[in-house]
Amino acid sequence: MLKFYKYQGTGNDFVMIDNRDSHFPKANQELIELLCDRRFGIGADGLILLENDRDFDFKMVYFNADGKQSSMCGNGGRCIVAFAKDLGVIQNQCRFIAVDGEHTAKISSEGLVSLQMIDVDKVHVEKKFSFLNTGSPHHVEVVRELDRYGVFVKGKAIRESERYAPFGTNVNFVEQEGPNRFRIRTFERGVEDETLSCGTGATAVAIAMYHQGKADANDIVIEVEGGELSISFDKRDNTYTNVYLTGPAEFVFQGTFNN
Repeated sequence: MLKFYKYQGTGNDFVMIDNRDSHFPKANQELIELLCDRRFGIGADGLILLENDRDFDFKMVYFNADGKQSSMCGNGGRCIVAFAKDLGVIQNQCRFIAVDGEHTAKISSEGLVSLQMIDVDKVHVEKKFSFLNTGSPHHVEVVRELDRYGVFVKGKAIRESERYAPFGTNVNFVEQEGPNRFRIRTFERGVEDETLSCGTGATAVAIAMYHQGKADANDIVIEVEGGELSISFDKRDNTYTNVYLTGPAEFVFQGTFNN
């Protein structure tokens, strides 16, 4: 019997497992797919293991819903911080290691988790889109009538295009809602579908919009399908640094799974 916990951050949901004793079979891709399956398993956008690390408070190991270990997940990073606190591993702040390097985070008195993301020193701008890496690769494209936009079809086509071969990219469609406020919908690789929220995607959109002059503040609100996130940063020369992704990270339920 496998003990698990379910967490969500603005609708981006994760199966969380305390793997400090290294019991979880990380090479079992079929099991991870099953756990994330919304009909035959628990159901989630991804699976996250919390592990020991001698130099940090903990280590984050992230798998997409397709069962493959993947690049950084921003909302997953915020959720594992909440999970670590609930386990008693940390109090209200921490320093942990993930696939893209070191992260720090803190939990506010209101329960919001603020996660430091990696620095961004390259924003590739084309006429119709931008591309940047915020721990995961992101295509950012401004569109009209986002409510009616074909996110799945158009996102899938971009994700699988020759431009991003062989690994693909996440795809964000953006509409400006007001000064320093944007709404996005995201097609996530690995999930291979639209998700209710993407933390690295929200971060990428905030930086891309500032970089293009569509925002003039370094604290930007991003509306996702599952709620609201805020991204703050400093720009020093050509580098975006002190990048923080802030939003809710909530425990949903726990249980056991017969594997």
